[in-house]
Amino acid sequence: MISFIIWNGGPEILSFGSFSLRWYGLLFALGFLISQQILYYIYRQEGKPEKDVDTLTIYMVVATILGARLGHVIFYQPELFWTDPLSIILPFEFSPFKFTGLQGLASHGGAFGILFALWLYSNYRIHFSKADVALEGQVGHEGKAKKKIRRGIFVEKIKKEGQSYMQVLDRIVILVALTGALIRFGNFFNSEIIGKPSDNNPLSVVFINRVTEGLLDYRVQSNPAESIKVEKNEELPAGAHGRVPLNMYVFFKQGTSTEQATQFLNGDMKYFLSYYSEFVDEPGTEPLKYQIITETSGTLAARVSTFGIARHPAQLYESISCVILFIVLFLMWKKDKEKLPPGRIFGVFMIVLWSLRFVYEFLKENQVSFEDQLPINMGQILSIPLFIAGILILIWSYRNTSANNSNPS
Repeated sequence: MISFIIWNGGPEILSFGSFSLRWYGLLFALGFLISQQILYYIYRQEGKPEKDVDTLTIYMVVATILGARLGHVIFYQPELFWTDPLSIILPFEFSPFKFTGLQGLASHGGAFGILFALWLYSNYRIHFSKADVALEGQVGHEGKAKKKIRRGIFVEKIKKEGQSYMQVLDRIVILVALTGALIRFGNFFNSEIIGKPSDNNPLSVVFINRVTEGLLDYRVQSNPAESIKVEKNEELPAGAHGRVPLNMYVFFKQGTSTEQATQFLNGDMKYFLSYYSEFVDEPGTEPLKYQIITETSGTLAARVSTFGIARHPAQLYESISCVILFIVLFLMWKKDKEKLPPGRIFGVFMIVLWSLRFVYEFLKENQVSFEDQLPINMGQILSIPLFIAGILILIWSYRNTSANNSNPS
């Protein structure tokens, strides 16, 4: 028996014309919604004003999306700044119009965005206000100066009791771990951030959904395919570098002729199998291996023999790790709550998360081609300073606690 899992789930939940609801977007939003409810619970337990949770949620959502998007462009696609700047902030394409979401989000960028946003939240209050301003040299009735209402954005320096920068970070990173788990699960649905080929690993996954999605969504009137089923082919041995044999069963629409089925297999089927070379190992120079079958209903079906590429499900490795990290951090907070030394949870989070990220990158394919020339990839390079920051913060936390214990007030 060849050990691997076939992933043929679709990234879309449903679609309306050019708009589609995708699992990634749903899980992304769900992460923030669940995190908000947990943060309400934390603030109630510590006797902090719950209204601050709403403000924090806004800061987190904006900082995560903007930071992750800008981080991806700066670290991986800086050429977008001068070739296609609108694509950096617009979640859709114009010709033809299609809602795409923000294509490319970097977790390191999201981390930097969150760090800055929470510093802003902890030290300043940004609010909108209006005021009556006297107009110089203009006098109205009864000799009074004319006034005009002016609105503006005001930044006010503040200090929140029990919500210093480090204390806020300690609570927020608990939720970041949970949200990160859901986002990585969304990456799995999208068949992105894929792992390297894995030989005879029972946890390895063949991501075939991009191929079947392309074939079934291939928008031409002559497309005869109705559904596609993918199974392991136990009759052939597995090859090296994760190469595993597959049978793809194509079920054609009622009335499809043998000639139409043959044209589809030799044309569209062969094209998509060759095009998605990161998921399927189908030699482009050799003819497609298939057999057309007539079913009892009279409709046609075809069994296509090809090879998929079994890979490490790196997205699931990270997702499961983030769930475990969330549980550990939450229990750390649960034990001491508001008495927890500042920086303790944040330091542990930074050390564990970014060291795991560094290790998991060895199991993942590089995201952009220039990383192939680097001794370690961009994800690892960016993880190093965050890991070091975690060590320094944890040392500071323990030293600060020792100093307070030796000098009680």
